[in-house]
Parts: sequence; C-alpha cells; structure tokens
Amino acid sequence: MSKEVSFKNRQVLSISLDTFYTNKNYVASEFIEKAILFYIGYLSQQDNLNYISPMITETVKAQINGTEQRLAHLLFKGAVELGKMTHLLAVANNVEDETLRQLLVMCINEVRKINGAIDYEDAVRYHKE
Repeated sequence: MSKEVSFKNRQVLSISLDTFYTNKNYVASEFIEKAILFYIGYLSQQDNLNYISPMITETVKAQINGTEQRLAHLLFKGAVELGKMTHLLAVANNVEDETLRQLLVMCINEVRKINGAIDYEDAVRYHKE
C-alpha cells in the first residue's frame, strides 16, 4: 500500500467573509484553492488558444488550396474535352459566320438568364420548337 502525500503551501490572504457567503458549501480555503485552479486553467487555455488558432488557420488554408488545385485541374480537363468536341463539330458541319455570331449571342444571353446552370433537356426542347 502506497500512501499518497501532498504538501500544501499556506499563504496569508485577507478576503471579506461576504465573498464566501455566495456559496455556503465551500470552506474558505477550498473556495480559494478552486478559484486559483480555475484561473490557472483559464490562463493556460489562453496560451493554448494562441497556439492552436494559427494551426487551425493553416490547416484550413491548406485544405482550400488543395481543393482549388483539384478544381482547377478538373476545369482544365473539361476545357480540353470541350475544345476537342468543338473542333470535331466545326469539321463535321459547314457553319456560316453569321450563324456562328447569332449562336454566340444566344448562348451568352441564355447563360446569363439561367445563371450558368445549363440543362441538356432544355436545350433539346429549345431547338425542337
């Protein structure tokens, strides 16, 4: 059997007794000890917060940068595929310049109107009308 021994420092402290009447369950020395432990915890939490906040910020920035790189890569691949399809369509169809300009204006207006959410079924319905 090991016996745990704890040593406590005693300090002289003058506090009004009214301070302790708010909670009658504590003896004055217990109240002061708990208050000191609470304050020490509060101070160390501030140190941890100053250490953790920049780490969280850097982690979030790294995640955002990684996501941005993946999205940029996917957009690049999509643009390459769209370019291939555009060139295939240009070779397969003999389209006049005026028709091409009208198509450009129509597409710009449509994309503005639908806020960029292009729906294939809506495009098919439009051209069948």
